[in-house]
Amino acid sequence: MDFFDFHHHKKNTAFGIYNLDMNDIPPGVSYSVGIHPKAIDIHLIEKQFQWLEESITERCIAIGECGLDSFADTDQKIQEDVFLRQIRISNEVKKPLIIHCVRKFYEVISFKKYVEQPMIIHGFNKKERIAEDLLKNNFYLSFGKAVLYNLSLQNTLKIAPLDKIFLETDNDNFKIGDLYLKAAEIKGISPENLHEQILENLETIKNG
Repeated sequence: MDFFDFHHHKKNTAFGIYNLDMNDIPPGVSYSVGIHPKAIDIHLIEKQFQWLEESITERCIAIGECGLDSFADTDQKIQEDVFLRQIRISNEVKKPLIIHCVRKFYEVISFKKYVEQPMIIHGFNKKERIAEDLLKNNFYLSFGKAVLYNLSLQNTLKIAPLDKIFLETDNDNFKIGDLYLKAAEIKGISPENLHEQILENLETIKNG
């Protein structure tokens, strides 16, 4: 069976959410669009936002990737301003946020007060304590390839509620079905039931 890939970079994958690259034209599949913290260009930021807003069509499922990254060259204050502006767009168009976060989880949590739509941390691979704090603040967590081999992350997935998770390939080259099989084993349910729950989660975030 085909499994839903919450966040990927492959235009030929129809059953999932394609991450639209900067200045790309929206494809004929479901996608997300956002200004990644590492893609911010302070000299072209208005053009970047123009591209973002013009790319929000019916096939656009979410705003993102957007967020904060401690390794990005862009100044932290500018990252925060661009993130907040995308949060406001998300509120306006009523679409969830796919969040990229590197070593800035508590800063991201602090932005929750501005957010009206569901928030999903994509590629989550951090410790259980961070996961618990995010879940307490009503974030969703999307897990990727690291679940296949990282024992600590497997324990984190185990404690995460079924109605708060997604699975993704991101830009890794592996089969999303393998991730569903492993996650289902960890959660003690069938891959089919896990997939059904993830599709329910998708409907929940799409409906705000």
